[in-house]
Formats: sequence, structure tokens, C-alpha cells
Amino acid sequence: MRLYVAYLATDGGADAVAIGVRLAHSLSAALDIGMILPPDEQAALHSGDFDAVLAEQADEWLAQARDLVPDDVEVASHISFSDSAAEGIIAQAQQVGASAIIVGGSGGGLIGGHTLGSTVNELVHSSPLPLVLSPRGARRSKIAKVREITCALGMKPGADLLFDTAIRAAKATGARLRVVSLIALDRTARGRRPDEEVIAAATNHAQEAFQSARTRLPAGTEVRWEIVTGPTVEDAVNKLDWHDGDLIMVGSSRLAARRRLFLGSTAAKMLRVLDVPMVIVPKEDA
Repeated sequence: MRLYVAYLATDGGADAVAIGVRLAHSLSAALDIGMILPPDEQAALHSGDFDAVLAEQADEWLAQARDLVPDDVEVASHISFSDSAAEGIIAQAQQVGASAIIVGGSGGGLIGGHTLGSTVNELVHSSPLPLVLSPRGARRSKIAKVREITCALGMKPGADLLFDTAIRAAKATGARLRVVSLIALDRTARGRRPDEEVIAAATNHAQEAFQSARTRLPAGTEVRWEIVTGPTVEDAVNKLDWHDGDLIMVGSSRLAARRRLFLGSTAAKMLRVLDVPMVIVPKEDA
């Protein structure tokens, strides 16, 4: 297995490498660290001393990135040129045969552990591969492997694929698996019925999803099941316990094109408050 890290010589890039190393340790995977440069920079490089300029720029940055990877992880680095950074990242990840793309936040956000830059925002609405969003500060963690995988399960199209992917990930990493359903009152017809009725109906809906998921569990698989409620998605997800080394897996929105991602409103709200990596899984297995 190979994992692709979209790298920038920033703190966000170092965070992405750190999560890449954690996943590589957990999955016995190799890392590919890539940079995408605009074509006009390619022209500038060719117009002068190409080797010298390249060594000063992208090669130097990628060498710094490789230095962040311990000796027990196989790593390779790549440079390519594209008008669109997001398209270049996807093309490079597919070329190396990566199973997922890992990106870092742009930094500078005041709330939560994630801040999406323009390129990352394009990726969460277009990638055909699972996308791993690294929280700010991941580079400072000493955790070597994934501790627990949380699967945010609903009953929308793609839920079965998400659940199956979470099971495979837990088995491959040896991490514990937790399946959660978030009930947010601001997403219900509040005001038409008492909150107690809304919660009861939503809880029944979540329990149906859990029962359906249980039929897909391989024999002997251990899973924790939790239903949490709150005034908002953010309040509900904050009621869950989170630890360094955890990650959350969510499905792509139903608005996504075939074999593409689209970050739904629930996942976007989770990003505002979570400080753990988020893995967004395409609604169809590509």
C-alpha cells in the first residue's frame, strides 16, 4: 500500500507528513510526498540553470519533508507541474498508485483543528480517492499509530461502503472501532414537535442504522456503538471522548458526482471543532 502526502513547506505540510507517518506505521504502507508547481515556474526553471534552481526550491523542500520521515518508513518524493494544484495532486497520487491522499490545513484558523485552504477545499469536492485531513499541530504529536477509528454512520447513500471501509481500516491497523450517530436538534423540524419526540424519532432511526450495520460485521469484530445528541452537530460531536491517535471517518455527501468527494454540511461542522484527522470516503469504491 502507498499513501500520498500533498506537501507544502509550511507547518500544515509538516502536519500532513506526521499523519502520513502515523498511517504508514499503522498500515505498513509506503509514503509518496509530492509537490505541484505551476507551469510558469517550470518555464522559469528551464530558462536558467535548471538543476541549480530546482535544487534550491522544490528539491530542497522535499528533502526537508523526507527528513521528517523515520527510517522505518519507505518514502519517495515527486515533483510535477499543473495549472491546477488540486488536479495535479490527484493525478500524481493516482500515478504512484496511492490508496489515499493526505493534506494539511492552511493554518491561521481560530476555531478547531482544521482550516481548509483553497486547494484542499477543491480536493474535498473532487478527489476520487479517500482524503485525509490533518489537524493543525499534528506534527507535535508523539503517537506512532492509530489508536481508535470512529465511523460517523448515517443512513444516506454510501453508508454501507463507509462502514465496510471503516471495518477494513480497523482490521488493517489493529485499532479499535467506534460507530457513532450524531443527533443534532438544529437539523430536525424543531418547533413542530417537542424535543423529546424529535430525539426519540432520531434515536430510532440511528438504531435502525446500527442494526443494519451489525449484519455486515465479520464474525468476531468488536465495535463500540454510541448515539449522542446535542443542540448542534458541533455540540453533539464534542460529547464524544477523543484522544491523540484517534481519527474519524465520514462519507461523502450525496451531492458528490460518481466516484468523487463532496464535503457535506455535517462533516464540515465537525471540522470546526475536531482536533483529530478526518478521512472522507468517496460514496463509490473507485
